[in-house]
Amino acid sequence: MTEAMRLVVAGGGTAGHISPMLAIADAVKDEQADAQITALGSPGGLETKLVPDAGYPLELIPKAPMPRSLNLDLLKFPFRFIAALNQAKRVLKQTGAEAVLGVGGYVCTPAYLAAKQLRIPIFVHEANSVAGMANKLGAKSAAFVGTTFANTGLPGEVKVGMPMRSNVAQMNRETLRDEARKYFGVTGEKIVLLVTGGSSGAQSINTSIAASLAELNEAGVHTVHITGRGKQILDAEGQVLAHEGYTQIEYVDRMDYAYAVADLMVCRSGAGTVCELAVAGTAAVLVPLPIGNGEQKLNARELVAAGGAVLVSDDDFTKSYITENVIKLLGDQHKLEQMSQAASSLGQRDAAQIMARRIIEEVSTRRRAGQEG
Repeated sequence: MTEAMRLVVAGGGTAGHISPMLAIADAVKDEQADAQITALGSPGGLETKLVPDAGYPLELIPKAPMPRSLNLDLLKFPFRFIAALNQAKRVLKQTGAEAVLGVGGYVCTPAYLAAKQLRIPIFVHEANSVAGMANKLGAKSAAFVGTTFANTGLPGEVKVGMPMRSNVAQMNRETLRDEARKYFGVTGEKIVLLVTGGSSGAQSINTSIAASLAELNEAGVHTVHITGRGKQILDAEGQVLAHEGYTQIEYVDRMDYAYAVADLMVCRSGAGTVCELAVAGTAAVLVPLPIGNGEQKLNARELVAAGGAVLVSDDDFTKSYITENVIKLLGDQHKLEQMSQAASSLGQRDAAQIMARRIIEEVSTRRRAGQEG
């Protein structure tokens, strides 16, 4: 009997890192059901919930971000990083890891360096148009580098698309639609606007939507609002805001329902969201995160160019924009159908499987070489 493959996957912080990591882990399990997969994460990140919920063991190593200014943290950094590196090495040795997959985030830098020092093959997936610092490091010595978008600048990159968990990757909006409408409490034949700022929420989007609820309801729109954890919209009495034609929820585990229920979605343009919109064929108004290195605007380029989404800056996404543009778009069913078809033309569903097979092939090759040697 062939010994079970042992894989360590590293990533964390936000769902944007964790979701593709778990999608690849699931795809490995689909190919080799007995594969032993351990996740590496950091305290305080969403991985502390999402990884155990997905059924994988999680090992935590301390965060050791590089300080960006001259202060006391800069003096402490070498000691913190060495501690994180040693902890990563301990996990790799204890699990007998035969490969390390990283998707970005603080945890990946010590994971990549530990793997390199232990001569364990490294696999990298970069979700964004602009690669993060950890993945730039990991890619230099990686056995394979997969990317969601072309031309990220990583050495040896191969565009594979965004790894997605099967409930989204294989979803069919039409067959899920009725079930999704019940899930979100949508009654009758109202057209649905779904709003989300991602797992962390987006306060500016939330505020503009809350200010527009009367106009949206008057236009016959049911608004499903995923506010993000800790970002609930409250009324003057401090209670969760209730309004006719409005469903408010902090977080949703079933994003396939979200894409299925939406005639139009308002959302950030994180890489995972953009790719899931394409797979689902959901028309969107994309509001890129206004901070960072501009990767969210770049993530949106292909979908907007294809006609599957429209782009608006965070500053311009106001009540006036919603009443003058979003409501108008919601009233144009033909336009929404055109956008849906355009989005679907970009949908790519097999990225997780591509990454999984590359990992399995590399481990198998190394095992054979070891047996022959």
